[in-house]
Amino acid sequence: MDLGAPPGSPVRAAAPGTVSFAGTVAGRGVVAVELAGTGSPPLRTTYEPVRATVHEGDRVAAGAVVGVLQAGPSHCGATPCLHWGLRRGDAYLDPLTLLPPWMLRRPPSRLLPLTAGHPGTAIGFGFAP
Repeated sequence: MDLGAPPGSPVRAAAPGTVSFAGTVAGRGVVAVELAGTGSPPLRTTYEPVRATVHEGDRVAAGAVVGVLQAGPSHCGATPCLHWGLRRGDAYLDPLTLLPPWMLRRPPSRLLPLTAGHPGTAIGFGFAP
């Protein structure tokens, strides 16, 4: 899932867990948080491109800042974005499954049109306003 936000925006953990990786992959900053009690292999949330403010082994609470969004080339075009992922082992899952039910009982999401290189942004779960 891609969430638009300006570079320097704080990136927050979607759920509590332990930082399993905080470093660089293919020139992009990445933070991964392993979620305790989620089976074997455990669920893992990922955030990129992020300049980590946490270290491997750190325990984080839901909503804790794990880094700041980095500027740079993005598959989101001119708008910087955070890629928020959820994995179990090598399988990619829908990170929206981590959201509380009250957040999912809203009217359906809608895509905003792309206009003059300014796509609509979705400041969402994972970012502070």
